[in-house]
Amino acid sequence: MALSVKPALSEPPRPLTGMLPCGDRTFLLAGRPKPTTPSDRPYQQAQAHSRKIAMRPPSSYNDDIEMIYLWIGLGSAIGGAARYWCYGFMARLAGETFPWGTLAVNVLGCWFIGLFATLTGPEGRWLAPSSFRMFVMTGICGGYTTFSTFGLETLNLGRDGQWFKAGANVIGSMLFCLVGVWLGHLLATILNER
Repeated sequence: MALSVKPALSEPPRPLTGMLPCGDRTFLLAGRPKPTTPSDRPYQQAQAHSRKIAMRPPSSYNDDIEMIYLWIGLGSAIGGAARYWCYGFMARLAGETFPWGTLAVNVLGCWFIGLFATLTGPEGRWLAPSSFRMFVMTGICGGYTTFSTFGLETLNLGRDGQWFKAGANVIGSMLFCLVGVWLGHLLATILNER
């Protein structure tokens, strides 16, 4: 029995256009250009920036990597200082019998990263270079949020026999951090529509 293959498309496939992110690089895809509107300007700027990166010699690319590490380190220092301040503020406000400071830092950090990632992403209101996104999300947010501290404090509560507080810390952190990311995303989605 012979099989016959019929084309599934009634018209020829359209060539791909736009930008394809791949690791540290962004590749431009050839094809028909889409009609331009005033809202396409950030997109066109990102395309031009991607062309410049693709044309750089490898030594220049390595210089960019070194600068990214420098910016991430600076962001981590800023985030760490902000975490220390917020933790101390919450400890003075609510006391230290429960890790309110860590819970507040994690919830605020999750809210902010949800907001920032959505606002500056490919579909966001503000197109940000990947180096700036790494400075904020990997550097500042990475230095600010404290899930490692969360784990240690929960373990210490359990070791002290305070199982209710340990469980409340786990459930509260997970629930409120997920709600924080969702609220940040929701706010950014609303801002993107304006």
